[in-house]
Amino acid sequence: MRREFDVLIIGAGAAGLMTAMEAGKRGRRVGVLERAGRTGKKILISGGGRCNFTNLHCRPENFISANPHFAKSALASYTPSHFIELVEKHGIRYHEKTLGQLFCNASAQEIVSMLETECNRAGVRIFTNIDIERVEHSGVFSVFSEADEFRASALVVSTGGLSIPKMGATSFGYDLARQFGLKIVETQPALVPLTFGGEDRKRYADLSGVSAEITATIGRHSFREKMLFTHRGLSGPAILQISSYWRSPAAITIDLAPDQHLTAPLQNGSRRDLNSLKSAFRAALPHRVADRWVDLHPPEGWTNHKLAELERLAHNWVFVPEGTEGYDKAEVTSGGVDTNELSSGTMESRKISGLYFVGEVVDVTGHLGGFNFQWAWSSGFCAGQAV
Repeated sequence: MRREFDVLIIGAGAAGLMTAMEAGKRGRRVGVLERAGRTGKKILISGGGRCNFTNLHCRPENFISANPHFAKSALASYTPSHFIELVEKHGIRYHEKTLGQLFCNASAQEIVSMLETECNRAGVRIFTNIDIERVEHSGVFSVFSEADEFRASALVVSTGGLSIPKMGATSFGYDLARQFGLKIVETQPALVPLTFGGEDRKRYADLSGVSAEITATIGRHSFREKMLFTHRGLSGPAILQISSYWRSPAAITIDLAPDQHLTAPLQNGSRRDLNSLKSAFRAALPHRVADRWVDLHPPEGWTNHKLAELERLAHNWVFVPEGTEGYDKAEVTSGGVDTNELSSGTMESRKISGLYFVGEVVDVTGHLGGFNFQWAWSSGFCAGQAV
């Protein structure tokens, strides 16, 4: 069966649904094609099931892209306050956690239901369980499934990245971009746990489950948040944040006790022995981490100079990851459709009129804490105003 629309959107995630509702409000006949059996599957699992839907402190500096200026226009066009206004219109209660992160009080399902309601009010038709076989373009776009042909003059690709393949992530969006001659910035798992090399695994793997507030640094990028030891490596917000900037074989510098003077008690007259040293470290670090660090880095002497060297090491742990936990555990994918191929104001391809890319499939990756959802809302809004 042939189905005719003004706008076709591939992918019923955050960016796709936002594009659909905005285009529908403008009177466009919109069809959304989703491979899964329902909309918003990744929204539902986000934020521990409560959806960290935006961040109050959203700035262009919170995004990674080969072109750091690309996201500015969209983020200015549709801000966190715009999305909060929509959330409040639907009576969704929310709260702020640390660092400006906003979460639903109840469930992420509220965000999905809100987007579905807005789409329904705007006359958007959503088709689920659609397995797309091919896409053709000859004046209009034709999207073929086994049973149907969907046609429209505008096609929006909102297929997400490669992260969490068990939720249905594929390379479809990137493959489609290549089909139409668009360049792709190399993709990498981002916001992902990092793994130990052999020696570090022997030293630290049994600390699994222990967390501490640290500062993780690569070059000029630093994040001060919690770090979590796992059986395979390091995770927690600070590590997930820095992982988006890490490329093998680079080292990450970890300050185990930011703003703490660990050896001060010994330098101020306390006894200078291993037990006193462990007690001093325990005052600032989880006890197991403190004991392990001292055991692995015993001072070569008890002079002020040797204590200062031990202090320096604790604030400059040079960690060289063996790798990452990969797309299975990555929250998002960095890289994607090259922003040089797209209009920053509309998300439209510069090469193919009527072809748009929004959300995670584009080479714009947010920090942890609601920024990737804000990019979905902002880029989707801009495309929805343009199609």
